[in-house]
Amino acid sequence: MSTPASDHTPSDRTLRGLLLLLATIAGVSVANIYYNQPLLDGFRQSFPLSASWIGVVPSITQLGYAAGMLLLAPLGDRFDRRRLILMQIAGLCVALLFAAAAPNLAVLAVASLAIGILATIAQQAVPFAAELAPPSQRGHAVGTVMSGLLLGILLARTAAGLVGQYLGWRAVFVASILGSLVLAAVIISKLPRSKPTSTLAYGKLLGSMWHLAVELRGLREASLTGAALFAGFSLFWSTLALLLAGAPFHYGPQAAGLFGIVGAAGAMAAPLAGKFADRRGPRAIVSLSIALVALSFIVFAVSGSSLVGLVIGVIVLDVGVQAAQISNQSRIYALKPEARSRVNTVYMVCYFIGGAVGSGVGAFVWPLFGWVGVGIAGLVFAALAGLNHLRGRPEPIAAAGGAD
Repeated sequence: MSTPASDHTPSDRTLRGLLLLLATIAGVSVANIYYNQPLLDGFRQSFPLSASWIGVVPSITQLGYAAGMLLLAPLGDRFDRRRLILMQIAGLCVALLFAAAAPNLAVLAVASLAIGILATIAQQAVPFAAELAPPSQRGHAVGTVMSGLLLGILLARTAAGLVGQYLGWRAVFVASILGSLVLAAVIISKLPRSKPTSTLAYGKLLGSMWHLAVELRGLREASLTGAALFAGFSLFWSTLALLLAGAPFHYGPQAAGLFGIVGAAGAMAAPLAGKFADRRGPRAIVSLSIALVALSFIVFAVSGSSLVGLVIGVIVLDVGVQAAQISNQSRIYALKPEARSRVNTVYMVCYFIGGAVGSGVGAFVWPLFGWVGVGIAGLVFAALAGLNHLRGRPEPIAAAGGAD
């Protein structure tokens, strides 16, 4: 039987293994909300009578993920995270099975909503890493798990496109079920239990997130900064395919997916950013990250016809966004150790709202101002992040004490 994580401090070797497992959990789970994006043409061919509604599948999956963050992620403070992860994997496998066997678009859409809700397993893995690691290694621990999450986001489209092309779109969901079952077996044998830190009833647990946002100035600052930077990130990725489809590139949609492999450089930099956050302090790393994001959009603005320039910009953008993400999360997890899941939920909800705003701005700017307009809009988001960050100040860290 696994021992509670809080009963002892893992050795360095054990901690490395646990962080690698949590990174795998984060990446494998979050990938499920992106698998459907390169499969839309396959859906259209399978359900021709509903072709005009195919776009609802990725949208409702994202909606489900947002709902899952609000409704499920805070439970990590109330219950054993290991048990929650296993329960969500079980539910996710059922939802994936319904998606794989969907006879029509309505069933696929409902299954996709459930997939989005249950794929929030990743939002249990990151606070779990912060709990397992000693304070001096918290940034590195969060960075390691976030690298797995980012790899899942960036490589999911590429993997789904390859499997879907040769085996069909249903095989993508079947493969995800098999991978999830293998992961569950490893979790049962290797992952320790966590110790709940709250006894609040479910309704009060959700309501307490508003009080945390009001109470913790550092959480508000990190959330707004992260939202602005992720807005720029989403702005770029939502318009890249449009740029590549036109002159002088004339590339198909698969080319934008291949850029995800280039963006994996950001995932590789995440643990390093965590180490720097541990040594130099997270605020200093966030300042550097904002500068990198601004630089990336300058590179993008002058690289509308240069593939090399776009590749360089993608690397700089992903390193900047991920370094800021790791540093912000390292900081907020220290603000209220007994409420890490709820603090994480507040941060991530703001983060994804920022992403939605960025995608919307991209849809507005691209037809009116083209690629240069995208670069300018990205600089505006970086400037907003910088102004919010400069207005902030280091906040005293709350002592880990009460349960609530």
